[in-house]
Amino acid sequence: MGRNAPTVIIIEHSTLARTTVVKLLEHELAGWNFIDLISTESLDRALGAEVRLIALDLAGRSIESISLRDDLAAIAARFPEAPVTLLSSTDDVFIARQALTMGIRGLFSTSLGIDIALAGLRLVLAGGTFFPQLLGAATNGPQQYIPARNEAEKSLDDRMQYLAIADFTPREADVLAELQSGCSNKVIAGKLNLSGHTVKMHLQHIMRKLQAQNRTEVVARLVQRAAGGHDVAPS
Repeated sequence: MGRNAPTVIIIEHSTLARTTVVKLLEHELAGWNFIDLISTESLDRALGAEVRLIALDLAGRSIESISLRDDLAAIAARFPEAPVTLLSSTDDVFIARQALTMGIRGLFSTSLGIDIALAGLRLVLAGGTFFPQLLGAATNGPQQYIPARNEAEKSLDDRMQYLAIADFTPREADVLAELQSGCSNKVIAGKLNLSGHTVKMHLQHIMRKLQAQNRTEVVARLVQRAAGGHDVAPS
């Protein structure tokens, strides 16, 4: 690919994880460049490229760790306009909240379904943010709620609570919480003790309310609304 082609940088220590992500994105974003790196020490390899997204592995680090801050600083120094997302092995609401306040544009965990992860990727590329962990905190009930620590976070919480209460019935909110985790209709039915027909009915209602055509669009539009932006359907 030419150096002027849109480029995604994947920074991941694990060779298997890194190459798997690259193969997946090569299929999804035909004609793009993909530069995979073991660490930010090799970032200079990408200088001059049209970088549209950087995915950085959290690698089990704390969101407040010095090494992560150093990695983010190295990225910002070279590609200040490129959105940065984090790859994580856990769905941690605290990490998601902190990442959002730091300007990170998305948190992709290994528990996400592929179609939802790709919808989130397109959402970030379209200028949105992707934090399904925060959506889950709003829809899984008050026992999952973690109080915001500043006004920006409180505003985000208020918007997500509004989505859960005003737009959807309690049962629809339950279905949404499972849907955003990548569960199939059969799994959702088993978890919520519903029939498959009832799950389909709730999904039809949800899609109508969000003006979505399928499950992927539901998640993409919902996380975009939770972030306070306009609806963006994946292309």
